[in-house]
Amino acid sequence: MEFLYFIAALLFVIIVFAVINFSRAKKAVTTLTQQQFIEGYRKAQLIDVREPKDFAAGHILGARNIPQTQLRQRYKEIRSDKPVYIYDQNGARAGRVAIFLKKQGYNQLFQLQGGFKQWTGKIKAKS
Repeated sequence: MEFLYFIAALLFVIIVFAVINFSRAKKAVTTLTQQQFIEGYRKAQLIDVREPKDFAAGHILGARNIPQTQLRQRYKEIRSDKPVYIYDQNGARAGRVAIFLKKQGYNQLFQLQGGFKQWTGKIKAKS
């Protein structure tokens, strides 16, 4: 019986953690549809936060690759006075990246709804 209480408590903690992270990401970043993303990303900094191998396989035309795993060392490459458009594979990492950037003083943060997986626009891939 104690084991069931432990599992229930663990599930509760996981759910609370997920809800808190979701609400923090919601405050840090504005999620845009593909059409809204297309309308604004050419006048902004377009950052792909996926790993280099995923970026090389295909990315949105004009994007710079700053993987989430390197963000703490490389975030200063991103200007804080211009809008930042972020995307990842499916939308999960972009929220965490936005939370980090918000803490660093970035205020104009936007993410692609559904990530690169849902993208139907122009892409560039290494041959």
